[in-house]
Amino acid sequence: MNATEKFREMKRRGQRITALTAYDYPTARLLDESGLDIILIGDSLGMVVLGYEDTTQVTLDEMLHHTRAVARGVKRALIVADMPIHSYDTPEQSVETARLFMKAGAQAVKLEGGVSHVPQIEAIVSAGVPFMGHIGMLPQSVREEGGYKVKGRTREQAEALLRDARAVEAAGAFSVVLEIVAPETAKTISQAIQIPTIGIGSGKDCDGQILVTHDLIGLFPWFTPKFVAPEANVAEQIRQAARRFVEQVRGQRSNQGAALS
Repeated sequence: MNATEKFREMKRRGQRITALTAYDYPTARLLDESGLDIILIGDSLGMVVLGYEDTTQVTLDEMLHHTRAVARGVKRALIVADMPIHSYDTPEQSVETARLFMKAGAQAVKLEGGVSHVPQIEAIVSAGVPFMGHIGMLPQSVREEGGYKVKGRTREQAEALLRDARAVEAAGAFSVVLEIVAPETAKTISQAIQIPTIGIGSGKDCDGQILVTHDLIGLFPWFTPKFVAPEANVAEQIRQAARRFVEQVRGQRSNQGAALS
């Protein structure tokens, strides 16, 4: 059983899938040691690591650089890489980009879109690259949509999302991320398709869950999504450690000065 078949089997058995993001070697290695199923090099890199306003500024070169770093630290989990905006505008470009990610150490790729991106998905899968879908709220479209909004609240939206999920499945995806989808709609989709759904801000009834690691561990205190309950406060630990270092160094200098006078 290969890695992607494993996730279908996990869904059949009712075993939840776990996934977190990583962008560097030490984080990837620590997460891999925790027993996670999937480690995603997300284009959320742009906001939580590079300081961009949103994911639309992330480049392919940046994503490949961080994919290589993550790949060096992972031995067990499946490594999935986000394809950044405008790196999959055509089926041909999609395959080229996917191959670059595989060369960088990824074991699967993910792009945003459903029915509208079936040709790209089919091309990637036909090229032998495992593919993870992503529907619902699409961060790369945030500027067009005017913000991060819950999807699937209306009947029309819910039906459109179900069509997207089925299209992604039929195109060959081994799983699909549901981002900020109304919980009832996410539950309906999860029950309607054979591939596992991996939710982020989409309720508890998805087949698995994914979060941005910086949100989970409290490393990006300037913004935390409403659906995240941080398990740690790493940002404050960093501040405190740095303050203690500053105090110690300045204290040593003062003591040395007093001894010389």
